[in-house]
Amino acid sequence: MKILLDNGHGIDTPGKRSPDGHFREYAYNRYLAFRIREQLTAMGLDVQLLVPEREDIPLPERCKRVNKICKQYGSDQVLLISLHVNAAGNGKEWLNSRGWCCFTTTGQTKADALATCLYETAQAQLPGHRIRKDTADGDPDLEKDFYILRHTSCPAVLTENLFMDNQDDLAFLESAEGSQAIVDLHVGGIRRYLSL
Repeated sequence: MKILLDNGHGIDTPGKRSPDGHFREYAYNRYLAFRIREQLTAMGLDVQLLVPEREDIPLPERCKRVNKICKQYGSDQVLLISLHVNAAGNGKEWLNSRGWCCFTTTGQTKADALATCLYETAQAQLPGHRIRKDTADGDPDLEKDFYILRHTSCPAVLTENLFMDNQDDLAFLESAEGSQAIVDLHVGGIRRYLSL
């Protein structure tokens, strides 16, 4: 199984930072991707960063990279996790929205099982934090046709790892305990999915 980690955004992406400007989403997404890859690789798994560049690679190019790998390995032998940090506003003020969530495309897809595994580990890794979910269709993932999910041919999910414009969420993300919990959430969810 080939595991692709899509570290969202780039150094040149406008916005995508905390209201005080010190937290940059692109940098944190890359930090998460490197740490997740390090842990999974140590377990003998085949993990690749989709975007090793610092600049923001356009979504069509990201999808082209994924689909090229899918052709090489077979779509059922590839999975994609796109890593992000959420924001409720335009980055100019601190707001109250909080929590972790995972998106798939609309409808029942093979990605639903991966999302469910991530939700199960999120419950264990983020006690006391809001887990944002929609169980109307029988599983917890939120559904939205994000470009990176809709235009790739393997099971693909997008995680929003708390809110960078909420001071409590951000303090947790930046702590050693918090960043490790987010890494462990992804590592544990992927391992759980691979064991199905």
